[in-house]
Amino acid sequence: MNSSTNNGTRGGSFLIDTPEPADIFTPEDFSEEALLLAQTTREFVSNEIEPELDRLEAKDNDFMVSLMKKAGEIGLLAADVPEAYGGLNVAKSSSMLLAESFCRSGSFAVTLGCHTGIGTLPIVYFGTDEQKKEWLPRLATGEIIGAYALTEQSSGSDALSAKTTAVLEKDEWVLNGEKTFITNAGFAGLFIVFAKIDGEQFSAFLIPRDAPGLSIGSEEHKMGIRGSSTCTLVLQETRIPKANLLGEAGRGHVIAFNILNVGRFKLGAGATGGVKMSLDEALRYGRDREQFGQPLTSFPLIQGKLADMAVLAFAGESATYRTAGLLDEAIAAIGEVDDHDRAVISAVEEFSIECSIIKVLGSEALDFATDECVQIFGGYGYVEDYPAERYFRDARINRIYEGTNEINRMVITGTLLKRAMKGELPLLAAAKQVQDALLSVPDFGDGAEKPDFADAIDLLDRMKKSILLVSGVAALKFGNKIQPEQEILAWLADMVIDCFAFESALLRARKMVAGGNEAPMTRDLVDLLAVRTGHRMLQVGSEALARCSEGDDLRMQLAGLKRFTKLVEPIDTAAARRRVAQVLLDNDGYRMPA
Repeated sequence: MNSSTNNGTRGGSFLIDTPEPADIFTPEDFSEEALLLAQTTREFVSNEIEPELDRLEAKDNDFMVSLMKKAGEIGLLAADVPEAYGGLNVAKSSSMLLAESFCRSGSFAVTLGCHTGIGTLPIVYFGTDEQKKEWLPRLATGEIIGAYALTEQSSGSDALSAKTTAVLEKDEWVLNGEKTFITNAGFAGLFIVFAKIDGEQFSAFLIPRDAPGLSIGSEEHKMGIRGSSTCTLVLQETRIPKANLLGEAGRGHVIAFNILNVGRFKLGAGATGGVKMSLDEALRYGRDREQFGQPLTSFPLIQGKLADMAVLAFAGESATYRTAGLLDEAIAAIGEVDDHDRAVISAVEEFSIECSIIKVLGSEALDFATDECVQIFGGYGYVEDYPAERYFRDARINRIYEGTNEINRMVITGTLLKRAMKGELPLLAAAKQVQDALLSVPDFGDGAEKPDFADAIDLLDRMKKSILLVSGVAALKFGNKIQPEQEILAWLADMVIDCFAFESALLRARKMVAGGNEAPMTRDLVDLLAVRTGHRMLQVGSEALARCSEGDDLRMQLAGLKRFTKLVEPIDTAAARRRVAQVLLDNDGYRMPA
């Protein structure tokens, strides 16, 4: 694969071009300002929220609102709001670090995330100047709480089939319908509501809580995130001024889908924080809990669980903040334009593939980590008196909202294929080259001394070839009729996700070593991730090829896939896991670099 810099990087281009380590953003690159913001957030969580988690879990809405106002007073709600409207307008990398830093706040993180993300950003990116002046300063301080009303009983992932209607009568919009599962509905002062004008044009509207005809249903009783408010929003002849149309009539889908990109990368950041939190809690419990006369953490199988969580934490934060750097770079390149905020969301849209990747990667890593946390806690992990039980319940929603992981997998492959068909990404030509090379003799090297991480670099190059192999075979088999083949699209998405995570971790490790900032477990984390990624890509790639081919063609393709995903040298994963676990124990948890 080609080597490139990040200048003018296109979303999804990592499948063809590999940046230099120095060109990516990593958690080691945060400014003092960003780190100070994160420290302020962690102190707020530690002092104001963690001692009151039981009260939040009991759904004390008044207390939740009071906490939001306190957060607003110290600027924690203003990160993504432009300075002209009372915000901080920090870099996306800093905003994502802020989201990660709320990981210990339980349901409060959901309330805050909804408010600062989908409850505020549609106005930032699509509002008129008058709308921004009216609402953003109050949202930035927590004077009012925002909510986002898209989902209906019959339209979840299929948002455009919504039945809520809007009709213009003189100078007022009249809305009718119901929205379900609306986060913050119990106390929100402003709702961003999606409806169809005259039953046809999907559009967005700003509806204040006191609008006539608006009412709120009872609170849902949820499996997890119990402290957050989730209600039905009922609109019965609800009247709002004509000026409360958000964006253009019939362009609501542009708002909805672009804002979801922001929600996805922030969810990925928060989930990564949750992985590290679950790891740290499991380690501390396991270190203090003795069985057979020794701590649980002295047993290799427990050490292996801790190490596997650390691998996913390292991969997750590497991919998340690499994406943050891409976004910041794209936004910095915008320059002077008439509508800078609209240009920002277009820049984010360019990396919709990466946003979906880190949403799926983070949420599924979090599920794994919370499950292993419960396992290490044993029976105590199954009762409410210990944190592992809540972690497990709270984690499950992350694979559902901000677009289900199934939908996000379709977004990843669908967007890649669309860009390939348009010629925006030369994936088809690259796939053709890989298929032509299947019969070639493998390059066994010339015996020269290998550079640092040479085996991992070689494996990464071959992993990309495996994706191009499978995608090329699928494209030849199904052509423009591939859309119904959702299994193939999902398998390809899994390969893309794993490849992006592995590349991000490898680039970060190389950058750390080059900068003299290597942590003791860096190389072991990369090795363990290499083994995990290679095995997973071989498995799902084989299933995809078996759907596309048969006979000698399939055998040849599978042989090529095995060659592409095979490790250069075997890795003693047991020893690597034990070393990682020892570093974690020495540092009292996940600390990178340490």
